[in-house]
Amino acid sequence: MKITQLRNATAIIELGPYRILVDPMLAPKDALPALKFGGGRARNPTVDLPQTSEALLDGVTHCLITHCQKGHFDHLDRAGKRWLRERGIPVICTPHDADYLRGRGLNVQPLASSAHAPQPFLRGQVTTVPCRHGRGAVALLMEHGVGYFIEMPGEPTLYLSGDTILTPRVADFVARRQPDVCLVPAGGARFDLGHEIIMNAEEVMRLMRVTTGSVVANHLEALSHCPVTRRELVIAARAAGVAERLWVPGDGETVSFTRIVEGSGIILLHSS
Repeated sequence: MKITQLRNATAIIELGPYRILVDPMLAPKDALPALKFGGGRARNPTVDLPQTSEALLDGVTHCLITHCQKGHFDHLDRAGKRWLRERGIPVICTPHDADYLRGRGLNVQPLASSAHAPQPFLRGQVTTVPCRHGRGAVALLMEHGVGYFIEMPGEPTLYLSGDTILTPRVADFVARRQPDVCLVPAGGARFDLGHEIIMNAEEVMRLMRVTTGSVVANHLEALSHCPVTRRELVIAARAAGVAERLWVPGDGETVSFTRIVEGSGIILLHSS
């Protein structure tokens, strides 16, 4: 399995013959509205896509959407919709999002069920895990979406959390299923009022205490309401003694994970 970070929550996950684009925000720098009133009302995204993005996108076979309604342009913007529509890329989503995406002219291939139980996914299976996109009053305004636990033959298991804070349900799922790799948002996004709407550095460290696998952090340094930096996250991981299991890829960077089965039947995870 390879995970290539493009920008913010947009990534490409390579699983066997599939290259899955997650939550495409493809607009150029400053093309989208500000998300806070303070800080000079900086427009978004605050950085451009990496120069290699066009080449990286060329091989995409599928798209996977965690959430997209109620104005969540940082997970599917107009440029992302246009790119998917022009290429006819199959877009996998929950039944909840299917009609919305069809209305945008996309090639929608929704999951069979909205139940949070294993169901077919490409050559493997997927389980959806409910997200909680914030707490308190601000959560009432958010689209909560789902995360995906993906199991593919011969590949490490992957929990793609989607935009969520660390809820008891998320922590319990990770503790029980012990994904080989968790891909989680870590930018601590928040508006002018209210609490964080995704994990911050402290919550990522708490997540790492309930999993023995690797954690890949994204949703960093690309939106004006995400204050956590990559450097802060790495420093927190060193202080918590978990730095060897945390990956914080830069935009355009790829991290690889391989499942190796030894003669004893013990499965090891090699990462690079």
